[in-house]
Amino acid sequence: MINISAAFCKAAVYVQPVESSLSRPEILVAVKLWPVYMEMLCEAYTVHDRVHVLDPARFAAIAPHIRGIAASGEAKVPAALIQQLPALEIISVFGVGYDGVDVAAARARGVPVTNTPDVLTDDVADLGVALMLSISRRIPQADKFVRAGLWPNGPLPLSRKVSGARLGIVGLGRIGQAIARRAEGFGMSIAYTTRNKKPDCTYMYYPNAQALAREVDFLIVITPGGEATRGLIDAEVLAALGPKGYLINVARGSVVDQAALVHAVTTGAIAGAALDVFEDEPNVPAELRAHENMVLTPHMASGTWETRRAMAQMAFGNLQAHFSGKPLLTPVP
Repeated sequence: MINISAAFCKAAVYVQPVESSLSRPEILVAVKLWPVYMEMLCEAYTVHDRVHVLDPARFAAIAPHIRGIAASGEAKVPAALIQQLPALEIISVFGVGYDGVDVAAARARGVPVTNTPDVLTDDVADLGVALMLSISRRIPQADKFVRAGLWPNGPLPLSRKVSGARLGIVGLGRIGQAIARRAEGFGMSIAYTTRNKKPDCTYMYYPNAQALAREVDFLIVITPGGEATRGLIDAEVLAALGPKGYLINVARGSVVDQAALVHAVTTGAIAGAALDVFEDEPNVPAELRAHENMVLTPHMASGTWETRRAMAQMAFGNLQAHFSGKPLLTPVP
């Protein structure tokens, strides 16, 4: 296991490197990254860690030399930042989602954007199903019940069965399909909604999230983020899901209208929700944190050693491929 201290990266950022920038491409790190990945970057490149936020004066001096951006799925790389980097050649995203990157602005400059698809699929699908089981069977609540010494006073209230229930999936890409395969093992009936019907898919298709929500017990959201899906799960969808329905979100916080969700949960318009993502991470509304019928996790869907290591290797590999003149491993579509 590699353990890298904050001091290592700080030194890599602020101490003048022995090698010139001609031999070591200069990289801007746009957001706090996994330490193991940071170590890989610091060994190969001159790394400027978030200087555009932490040290604007220094950023102005080094901006003309930045050739790459190392970002994450949560990073913000707007057009304004891209425009300040005249030597920019590549944006490598450590994550499958890239909705925080202005891809159109990058393409207008001829700057490719890469991400890390596929390697996250199993972990995110696993967590989506785990959250569904956790909220329906009230596993976190049961844990608290036992730890608080309440069991001698009587049994835990009954929970909701998952096997044989109706599952709706909002988004049927790689991860959505992996969730569906896992749900088949529970004997669930599966339906989905996407922008376009999948031609060879045998699951029931609904044209929109509201129509889908009306017909299912559990609604798992795993659609891409960005403006096209912002607020997709709104008050109408939650009302269609109804007081016996559960929402699970492993997509992006922006996909769910958080104010509508708070209202739905606190008024009993839906039975409960399990969320790994939020509108303003890491800030989670007190109403959600306090409500009993919630399971909340800190955007940890890809959070295993195995997957984070694979993500780091792929994100780093895209940078290495670019700077060595080889084809990119995983350019975004």
